[in-house]
Amino acid sequence: MAQRTYARSSLGGVIGCLVWFGVTACSQAPGTAASATERIAFMSNRDGNWNIYVMNADGGQPTRLTDDPADDFSPAWSPDRSQIAFASRRDGNWEIYVMSADGTNQTRLTNHPGGDSSVAWSPDGRRLAFVSNRDGNFDIFVMNADGTEQRNVTAHQASDLEPAWAPDGNTLALKSDRDGNEDIYTVNADGTGLTRLTNNPADEWQPAWSPDGTLIVFVSDRDENPEIYTMKPDGSGVTRLTDDGRYDVEPAWSRDGAHIVFRSDRDGNPEIFRMNRDGTALVRLTNHPERDAAPDW
Repeated sequence: MAQRTYARSSLGGVIGCLVWFGVTACSQAPGTAASATERIAFMSNRDGNWNIYVMNADGGQPTRLTDDPADDFSPAWSPDRSQIAFASRRDGNWEIYVMSADGTNQTRLTNHPGGDSSVAWSPDGRRLAFVSNRDGNFDIFVMNADGTEQRNVTAHQASDLEPAWAPDGNTLALKSDRDGNEDIYTVNADGTGLTRLTNNPADEWQPAWSPDGTLIVFVSDRDENPEIYTMKPDGSGVTRLTDDGRYDVEPAWSRDGAHIVFRSDRDGNPEIFRMNRDGTALVRLTNHPERDAAPDW
């Protein structure tokens, strides 16, 4: 599948990230400084290959969790913060794994010749959505948190990627090119009720629901370069949050919905940044000569 070379970290995302790179939360009032006791998971090649790390919400104390010669991608916190799911090709192809929050107990959940990636936890922690091309093209699958009962939710000849659960646990946002260009859709977790949210000549991707369910953050190149936007769950009220000449991608919400973390190369290198949910108070969290990407809070 052809992928734009700046925006993907999810097999759809894992593949795109390889191309582009050459290869318990504390409540706080909106707009206040993020607590340093919160942890952000991210991926970095700062120690040679891609591995999973965590850091404080202020960027402090980065800690490496995985240490494998193969690449580990796209971390996703479980709702109770006890586990992190991620994608890895340590066993030959891309599969979904889970580990404890301290990096121990790394366990493989999928085992298929096709590639599995772009994992997301359901709000109750009982299910995982992920992307797989096991049926010939990229579709959204859902499985139990222990890897059982894997089923294809979208089953379409187009590419369906980047699943994100709504807070109600019944709906998924996703990116699809089924109508020509890449747009954001929602679908029920049982595969019914597909609804297109964006309809722009440009592309939209990487949706993520706010914890209160009132907004979906996403990336679009409708204003020439990739920037971060929000919209209401029905697709209305689109608001641009970032305005920079470089790439702002991979947005993820803080646990209380007050902040958004994302990847940007605005300072010349892929780094992790944080901003308020309205786009104000931008803070750079990582500052490393190698690449940091795919934050999850």
